[in-house]
Amino acid sequence: MRRLLSLLLLALPLAGCSQIDLKKLEKSVNETVQGSKPLSESEVVAGLKEALQVGSRNAAGSAAKTDGYFGNNLIKIPFPPEAKSMETKLRSLGMNKQVDDFILTVNRAAEEAAKEAAPVFLDAITGMTVTDGFNILRGADTAATGYLRQKTSGALHTKFKPIIQRAIEKVSVTRYWNPLATTYNKIPFVDPVNPNLEEYITQRALNGLFTLVAQEETKIRRDPAARVTALLKRVFGN
Repeated sequence: MRRLLSLLLLALPLAGCSQIDLKKLEKSVNETVQGSKPLSESEVVAGLKEALQVGSRNAAGSAAKTDGYFGNNLIKIPFPPEAKSMETKLRSLGMNKQVDDFILTVNRAAEEAAKEAAPVFLDAITGMTVTDGFNILRGADTAATGYLRQKTSGALHTKFKPIIQRAIEKVSVTRYWNPLATTYNKIPFVDPVNPNLEEYITQRALNGLFTLVAQEETKIRRDPAARVTALLKRVFGN
């Protein structure tokens, strides 16, 4: 590099040498040869937004497939934990199929909702400041996902719940739940159960999506092959 700088200096008119800022010239040569110009503030923010867009789009697409939730043990939605005693009791009464059918429909509702999740996520990826951007860039492997969760969970919940409500109706979740709850609540000496299925599925569906977004972000940070655009390569390759 020093040799290249020397050759450039020799090629300049001697009379103009006094006006040359050698440090700036060397910096420019370094950047040209190495292709490592410092990231601008706008590039950092744009790159992080693009990473979240790519990650959320991939996550929503994965979750929206058949068995996107049900076939992924990392995000599969189980029987409501507050009704665990109900699940145990019903299974002991030989109602395994009915319980399994209910769990399947719960996950199908989440998969149905995920089909509409990508634009909700994309609309929410706004308002990132320069300070936010650099903190995220220097943060942990899921710092951008954490930022997205913190900034958008409330708005996403509001937008997502009606989608879950429609999905519950479409896949007939309550048709499977109501007979289970009725049977259980008739058993002597048990505490009746009536969990809010819409809220339960909404929360678990959102948690699952954020889990998948975090996976996508980690891949973009660690795996050059996951940086599918020039901007991602530049921001996360430095």
